[in-house]
Amino acid sequence: MNTAVTLLTEQAPQEVEELRRLERQIIVILDFGSQYSELIARRIRETQVYSEVLSYRTTAEHLRQLNPKGIILSGGPSSVYSDKAPHCDPEIWQLGIPVLGVCYGMQLMVNQLGGEVAKADRGEYGKASLYIDDPTDLLTNVEDGTTMWMSHGDSVIKMPPGFEVLAHTENTPCAAIADHEKKLYGVQFHPEVVHSIGGLALIRNFVYHICECEPTWTTAAFVEEAIREIRGKVGDKRVLLALSGGVDSSTLAFLLHKAIGDQLTCVFIDQGFMRKFEPERLVKLFQEQFHIPVEYVNARDRFLATIAGVTDPEEKRRRIGHEFIGTFEEASKRLGPFDYLAQGTLYPDVIESADTNVDPQTGERVAVKIKSHHNVGGLPKDLRFKLVEPLRKLFKDEVRKVGRSIGLPEEIVQRQPFPGPGLAIRIIGEVTAERLNILRDADLIVRQEINQRGLYNEVWQAFAVLLPIRSVGVMGDKRTYAYPIVLRIVTSEDGMTADWARLPYDVLEVISNRIVNEVKGVNRVVYDITSKPPGTIEWE
Repeated sequence: MNTAVTLLTEQAPQEVEELRRLERQIIVILDFGSQYSELIARRIRETQVYSEVLSYRTTAEHLRQLNPKGIILSGGPSSVYSDKAPHCDPEIWQLGIPVLGVCYGMQLMVNQLGGEVAKADRGEYGKASLYIDDPTDLLTNVEDGTTMWMSHGDSVIKMPPGFEVLAHTENTPCAAIADHEKKLYGVQFHPEVVHSIGGLALIRNFVYHICECEPTWTTAAFVEEAIREIRGKVGDKRVLLALSGGVDSSTLAFLLHKAIGDQLTCVFIDQGFMRKFEPERLVKLFQEQFHIPVEYVNARDRFLATIAGVTDPEEKRRRIGHEFIGTFEEASKRLGPFDYLAQGTLYPDVIESADTNVDPQTGERVAVKIKSHHNVGGLPKDLRFKLVEPLRKLFKDEVRKVGRSIGLPEEIVQRQPFPGPGLAIRIIGEVTAERLNILRDADLIVRQEINQRGLYNEVWQAFAVLLPIRSVGVMGDKRTYAYPIVLRIVTSEDGMTADWARLPYDVLEVISNRIVNEVKGVNRVVYDITSKPPGTIEWE
C-alpha cells in the first residue's frame, strides 16, 4: 500500500458561482503579459473594490456571466500589429461594460476598433509630463502637467471612429483617449506605478465615476465572509496547518482558530533554516500568549542531510519542499486523522504559479514564472486532504490588514518577507552547518541594528547573504582567510520593484564592525547596491 498520503483536492468553486453568491462588485484585469498586471489589481483593491487578474483569452461570454463593473486591459511586451500578438475576444467591446486599456491594452483597443498603431518615431520611456485636453470623466482632478510613467515604442497614429483625445505628452499626441458614449478609455502610460503622480486619481475616476463602484471590499467584510466560508466548508471536521511564523501562516492560524477553535491543529516543522532564536520565540508566542497549541517538530538534521552538496537554488527548493512534505505527512499521521489541510496561499502565488497564461499556438508563457512557489503546485497529487485556503484572494498588504484586525501582534504583522526555504537560499551554493551558524549570527546583528535605530519599518527587507568564497584579511596582525557577508537592504512599495536603501554610513559601519568582530569565520562585509530590476531582492 502506498505510504504517501493520497491528495483529494476539493475542486474550487467556479468564479461565476462564487461572485454571484457573494454579490461582489468586481473589476477584471485581462493580462497581456505585463509585469504590472498584478499591481493594477492591487491599486483597484486600494480603492476598496475587489479585482481579479484573468487571462487575455477570457471570452466575452465568460465576462458576461461574471458581470464585472469594469474591465482593464493590461500592458504587455508585444506590438499589436505583430502576427503573434495576443488579442482579446472582440465581442468584449459589445458588452456595454466600461473598459480601460493601459499601454498595450490601449493600442489593442485602437487596433480592434478600426484605428491604427505603428512604431513611433521616438519611443517614450520613463517620466513624462501629461498635458490634459479634456479634464472631465477619466481625468477629473488630474493636474495638468502631472508626471506619468511611459514605456512604449509604438503609438496610435489613427483614432478609431467615435474616439477623441483626452491628453497628450511632448512625444505622444494620443496619450489618453476615450469614446465617452461607449465608456471605452485608453491611456498610453501606466497609472498604476508609483512614478505616475496622478495615476491613483485616474484609477479612482475609472472605478468610482465611470464604473460606478461602491467601496465594499473592506477588511471587516473579508473577515466576516472568510469565517462564514470556513465554518460552512469545514463543518465539524479537523484542520491541519503548517505554521511557519510568517505573517501569512500566522494570520491564517488566527483566522482559523477564530472560526473553528480546537478543530485546528498547528504543526511547526523546524527545518533548521530559520533565523536565530525564531523557532523558540514562535512556539512560545503561540502557546503562551495566543493560546493556540502548536506541535513542534525538530527536523533540522534530516533537512540539512537532504540538501548536502546541492548548489543549484531550484534543486534546493525542490528537495526542501519534498522533505517538508514527508515530514509533514509523518506528523499528520501521528496527530490525525484530518480532513482538511489549510494553506496560506496568497493571490500573487496563484497568479505567478498558474499555467493559464500559455499561448495555445506558440506554447509560450505570457506571464513569466520567476520562482517556484511552495504553496501552489508544490503538493503531491496523492495527499488525502481537502484544501482550505481563505487567503488565496488577498495580496500581502491585505493580509497584514486582516492580521492586525483580528488581533495579531505588530511583531508578526510587520515581519519582513522571509523565503520558505529560509537561510538555505541566502547561503549561495552548498549549505553546511558551519555556514548556517555563521549566517545566523550575521543576520541577527543586521536585524538588531536595524531595529535599534528605528529603521525596521522604513525598509522592505534587511538581511545578510553568505557567499561560498573566502577572501584574504588581516586581524591582529595575522592573515585570515574567511567568508564575506553581503548586506541586502532594500526599500520597496510591494516587492515587485525595489531599490537599495540609502542607509547612513555610520549604520553600515557599525553593522560591518560588529559582524567582522563578533562572527567567527567572516572577515569582510559588502553592501549590495543593485535595484530590482535588474537584480532580485533575494540572491537565489
